[in-house]
Amino acid sequence: MYICVINNIGETVFHKNMECSRDNLELVTNTFGKDIVVGVECIFTWYWVADFCAERGIDFALGHAYYMKSIHGGKTKSDKIDSEKIANMLRGASF
Repeated sequence: MYICVINNIGETVFHKNMECSRDNLELVTNTFGKDIVVGVECIFTWYWVADFCAERGIDFALGHAYYMKSIHGGKTKSDKIDSEKIANMLRGASF
């Protein structure tokens, strides 16, 4: 899973592909604190992330796959690019 963390002034402070696991998500959320918002594209493989966030009181946003197509405006699509676009959409309140 690609994780992209952008701070409140728009700087990317963490952007890494990690093994998809609760432990790795726990590591990232513990590093950056609970004052974050986690966002994912709404596909069944990410529902565990919603449960993870609910259990820890972390804000969570689920982007409907139909509307998420807007992030694919460029010619290249990859999880790395998508993760950064989702983080920027969350920051700009357009997710």
